[in-house]
Amino acid sequence: MSEEREMATGRCFVCKREFTYDPREVITFLIDPQTGIPPGFSVLGTMRPAGPEAVARSTDEPLCPDCQGRAEQYRDAMNAPPPRWESWPPAGN
Repeated sequence: MSEEREMATGRCFVCKREFTYDPREVITFLIDPQTGIPPGFSVLGTMRPAGPEAVARSTDEPLCPDCQGRAEQYRDAMNAPPPRWESWPPAGN
C-alpha cells in the first residue's frame, strides 16, 4: 500500500516565495503577526521576556529550503575556525 504524504503550500517567512512542503518536516518559526518578529525578540534583535498575549497570537511560519541553505552557509562562514599563523619568529632564522 503506498503511503501518501500530506503536503501544504505556504509562503516562506524570509523570502516570501510560495513553496510546497511537508508540514511534518519543514522548519518553522513562531512569529507574532502583529510585530512580524518572534515573540521574545525586540525590533533591534535583542532578547526580552515574551508576553503571554504575544505567544498566544503567534503562528508557525515555514522556512523554504533555499533560505535554510543560505542561513546554514552564513552560520558556517560566521563560525569559521580562526586562522592559523606560523610560529613567530619563523623557524630557521
